[in-house]
Amino acid sequence: MTQDIRDFVTPSCDLLALGEPTHQEPAFGRVRNELFAQLVERGFRSVALETDRVAALAVNDYVQGGAGSLDTVMHDGFSHGWGALAPNRRLVTWMRDHNRNRPPEERLVFHGFDTPTENYSAPSPRPYLELARVYLDFDVDLTGLAGDDERWSRAEAVLDPAMSPGATAEAEKLRRVADDMFLSLHTRAPELIDATSRERWLRARTQLAAGLGLLRYHRQSALQPVDSNPRLTALLATRDALMAQNLLDIRDIEAARGATLVFASNLHLQRNRAGWHLGDLGADWWGAGATVARLLGDRYLFVAGTLGRSDALGLDDPAPDTYEAVLQARFPDWGLTAPGTLASARTRTDAASRQGYFPLDRATLDAADALLHIGDGSAAGQP
Repeated sequence: MTQDIRDFVTPSCDLLALGEPTHQEPAFGRVRNELFAQLVERGFRSVALETDRVAALAVNDYVQGGAGSLDTVMHDGFSHGWGALAPNRRLVTWMRDHNRNRPPEERLVFHGFDTPTENYSAPSPRPYLELARVYLDFDVDLTGLAGDDERWSRAEAVLDPAMSPGATAEAEKLRRVADDMFLSLHTRAPELIDATSRERWLRARTQLAAGLGLLRYHRQSALQPVDSNPRLTALLATRDALMAQNLLDIRDIEAARGATLVFASNLHLQRNRAGWHLGDLGADWWGAGATVARLLGDRYLFVAGTLGRSDALGLDDPAPDTYEAVLQARFPDWGLTAPGTLASARTRTDAASRQGYFPLDRATLDAADALLHIGDGSAAGQP
């Protein structure tokens, strides 16, 4: 039994992916904070969370000592409701305190690596493209091309292909303009960086990439038939492909400074195919971790999160013959272990879909480098 994640970090590790089996158990965020502090002592200099990458730029500005209030940053700098989570608030506060009076090369950096899409909506690409247009001083009317932002962001635009603007003539024109902007950003890179900074250029590239990603996501929404498993698969796969692109970009930016801890759902980080099924509806797709792991090789490590009992979810102790029960016997609070030490067992079946809990299965176990088991969510990670 160990609570030291450094026991599992190999010399080649550049990106350590820490997964959680549900977003609804706060203990995973609390334990993540403790593990990140350990990793910082080992030379990690950045963390990337499953939240909108562009919005997270404001969080990083704050942890670097920028102006503004913590309340504003938590509200504006996170997507998917992550700003309301107490462990995330403590993480941001700790990173800002840690960075105080340290030189830039030793400061911790906060990243998001997700898109701003929700299950039933995706925003207009215009605001993201507009931020890059201003930086480039590009002479184009993006508002005229994109139209009203609300027609992109309403739920119908994602749920009903007939209501999606993603495959319209205007969207095609907007995509061509965005491509032209992306080319201009790179062909003019030396002069732009000299006139502003490398950091400002990278920020513009992040904003422009987010806009292009949303255009691709909306196009998928327009092309796939309504109420179909292929539609769900295409949208989930597109989101994860964009997440993988973001992770690879983040690693390129952080390569000279130190390794990165990534925190997200197991589904996004595991090496094997992800799966989601509810009745006749379901999808199986390759997540971001599956792509990044194959590109980075032994530079990528995956720690699969598992859960025993949770008051937050209303989840009782696991049945005796499940993987979680085997881990529960070892870690009544929480702990880390190697997957090879786990005896054969069966997949847990007592979790309801509303709990958002994805139990450990054999394929995920076999593809993991370590396991983080939280035996009791109410106790784990508490000061």
